[in-house]
Amino acid sequence: MSKKVLIIGAGGVGSVVTHKCAMNRDVFGEICLASRRKSSCDKIADQIDSEIHTAQVDADNTAETVALIKDFQPDLVLNVALPYQDLAIMDACLETGTDYLDTANYEPRDEAKFEYSWQWAYHDRFKDAGIMALLGSGFDPGVTNIFTAYAKKHHFDTIDTLDIIDCNAGDHGKAFATNFNPEINIREVTANGRYFENGEWKETPPLSEKRVFDFPDGIGPKDMYLMYHEEMESLTKNFPDIKRMRFWMTFGQQYLTHLKVLENVGMTRIDPVIYNGQEIIPLQFLKAVLPDPGSLGESTKGRTCIGIVADGHKNGERKHYYLYNICDHEACFAEVNSQAISYTTGVPAMIGAKMMLTDKWRGKGVFNVEQFDPDPFMEQLNVQGLPWTEQWLDKKPEVLV
Repeated sequence: MSKKVLIIGAGGVGSVVTHKCAMNRDVFGEICLASRRKSSCDKIADQIDSEIHTAQVDADNTAETVALIKDFQPDLVLNVALPYQDLAIMDACLETGTDYLDTANYEPRDEAKFEYSWQWAYHDRFKDAGIMALLGSGFDPGVTNIFTAYAKKHHFDTIDTLDIIDCNAGDHGKAFATNFNPEINIREVTANGRYFENGEWKETPPLSEKRVFDFPDGIGPKDMYLMYHEEMESLTKNFPDIKRMRFWMTFGQQYLTHLKVLENVGMTRIDPVIYNGQEIIPLQFLKAVLPDPGSLGESTKGRTCIGIVADGHKNGERKHYYLYNICDHEACFAEVNSQAISYTTGVPAMIGAKMMLTDKWRGKGVFNVEQFDPDPFMEQLNVQGLPWTEQWLDKKPEVLV
């Protein structure tokens, strides 16, 4: 029986989610796409052959979201708006008794800090209301969590070390641009790095730890840097046997040079400054003048490679394992008018929603994706455009020792 889904957010990820839901009409019978600007929703809807309802909503305003939910009556609210809006949308779902899904955890507007504690605090209220919230159903977080759960279920008795590795080997041809929301991206990249080791979180200066990793399928060696990423927070909770966990992301030198200049001149600040007699946030102004990530699809070429390298034991034998996906920017644009960064987030969001609406994953309360059986999700990755590859390694890569 097909269901109704309300998608909130009409950026690059929202566009992919809407396209992919429309390709799975056996589950997503009715789709409503809502955003602060209805025109953005209408532009996406015009690209899709089947009917897409559109609506205007200010997702910061819980009352507006409640009114929209009551009007459309969805079975699920799929939140791909800004992380600042997670709690307001969760409040609306609580008030209306509607299931909830997102791709990124909450962070306050005035502080570059993101963590799950604010959303985990909703667990009892969602449980008492008899509804479900699924957090972090993107790629990282999301698929990387599922990869970890799959590796643990099928290949390891214990995972000793886990390295999550995110490579974007694409080229958009711009002097400087971010592949997802510039405000969120720059806040994340300029924050201190953190990793988990022997039960403790350890902190490093931003982008101070660098390795060179040789990526598969001809992508080749790329510089990658240690960062803090939100999936580690839930993975350390749900897989407490992991002794060390790190997250790495690749960056080109041109990107890092531009970012350092912008940081040095104060353009990455999130505190207000006075300009022409009014307050502005420098990072928000920078976002306004940078290329829209949703516009990069047509010009971006190359591939992404995101996965996990796990080291551990099975039946007393030491194992080294690499599980990853490679996604082509041009193929994504040909399918859904998007570059691969939005695609790799939007497709897992749709799959997570499908898991909930088909009762493959059910529960009352607030959950992260790795708390459910990874197998049906992994099957859908292969079907929906994100096929994965697993490799047994002779030894752990030297750069990750």
